[in-house]
Amino acid sequence: MPKKRKVGPLSGLVERHSIDFIPDNERHGRPFSLFTLWFPANLQISAVVTGSLAVVFGLDALWSLVALLAGNLLGGAVMALHAAQGPRLGLPQMVSSRAQFGVQGAAVPLVCSIVMYIGFFASGSVLTGQAVGHLTHTGETAGIVIFALATAVTAAVGYRLIHRVGKLAAAVGALAFLYLSVELVRTAPLGSLLGHHHFSVPLFLLAMSLSASWQLGFGPYVADSSRYLPRDTAPRSVFWATMGGSVLGAQWAMGFGALTAAWHGGGQGDEVGNIVGMSGSAAVTVLLYFSIAFGKLTVNVLNTYGGFMSVVTGISGFRRIGPVGPLARSLYVGGIMLAGTTLALLGRGNFLESFSTFLLCLLTFFTPWSAINLVDFYLLSNERYDIEALADPRGRYGAWNVPALTTYAVGILVQLPFLSTELYTGPLVARLGGADISWIVGLVLPAVMYWLLARRGQGAVSGGEDGALGSGVPTPVELRSR
Repeated sequence: MPKKRKVGPLSGLVERHSIDFIPDNERHGRPFSLFTLWFPANLQISAVVTGSLAVVFGLDALWSLVALLAGNLLGGAVMALHAAQGPRLGLPQMVSSRAQFGVQGAAVPLVCSIVMYIGFFASGSVLTGQAVGHLTHTGETAGIVIFALATAVTAAVGYRLIHRVGKLAAAVGALAFLYLSVELVRTAPLGSLLGHHHFSVPLFLLAMSLSASWQLGFGPYVADSSRYLPRDTAPRSVFWATMGGSVLGAQWAMGFGALTAAWHGGGQGDEVGNIVGMSGSAAVTVLLYFSIAFGKLTVNVLNTYGGFMSVVTGISGFRRIGPVGPLARSLYVGGIMLAGTTLALLGRGNFLESFSTFLLCLLTFFTPWSAINLVDFYLLSNERYDIEALADPRGRYGAWNVPALTTYAVGILVQLPFLSTELYTGPLVARLGGADISWIVGLVLPAVMYWLLARRGQGAVSGGEDGALGSGVPTPVELRSR
């Protein structure tokens, strides 16, 4: 067995890998590093705004907290199941999706994931632009640009710097939110806010969908970091470290946002300034603006990094590309940064409405993908994929997997009658009292449909020389490394 390469504190800062397999001798770290990555990625200002939306939409403070927790737990569990695939496969999340959708067919959910990364980059840039603008006295527009450049530089360097920034951001963010939380408890009439409550099924499900969509949005790239852990890392440890950091950080931030909105209201414009204004001290205000900007850096770097990985994965499905060097990585990252920054500058004036619509629409496209990926990996393929075949359109998994792509399309369409957003409201929403259950339908029905189609395809194996299935559905094979 090859010896593991020693990694010094300053060595190998610039990442050498992109979408390729991580060899065993380059694996390192412990599951707790995932906690310190996902905790600050969730304990940040966008999650605060997400929590405040539950109250803005009409739910009271108490039931907002319960609904947000339920969505975080359910969505976080699904997301963490994706993370547990990383050490086993040593591959980015969307590369392993080729086993379900085909080497080229995986480009379909990849397009959706790239749109997601750009959207989250834009929303994060709007909020952090407000903080940087206040901090530097340059205004929101300049703040957005400054933050975008800092994000791009960190993402271009790669995995190790992302984790180091994440650990520092975890400490800074926790201190900032601890201070704000103490101020909220000290000054807000929490007894009154939590004492007046009335349960509403539609509003409860809407608030639950907000936090669930937040967690599920990490699914397409959560394994991009866990793939660096040693292959023998216990999946249970990866699951709980990821879910613990993500749910704890998100619920803290969203709960704070819900209580703040119930106390002060959730008005449009300068959402960051309204929250930091609770401090009452000029010196503390400066520190809070800095902590908000720095804390948001972690998740926006992850969005940029994930976007870069998705673009490279999509291209490599149609033509072979060599190792992605620092210059090419910088160009990919720069393109994502420009797209996200442009969107942020265009949409900053109507942020809350645009952000809530984006979150709810996001669920429509990623719940079917999650269902298909998890059913295939855990139930059909026994957690084993042929790594080499994932790069060959003529190999075991084929170029296009019709059953998976059909299931994905149906999974999107069956949600539309139950979807309720500013852009579109389905015909069955009114009959359900205004409740949006589209994301529940989008998880359950595609999971059942894909399982049935895949099992039928496995029963139709023609016994070809390479073991490929006639239907294009992947067969379980032993994991192999290059």
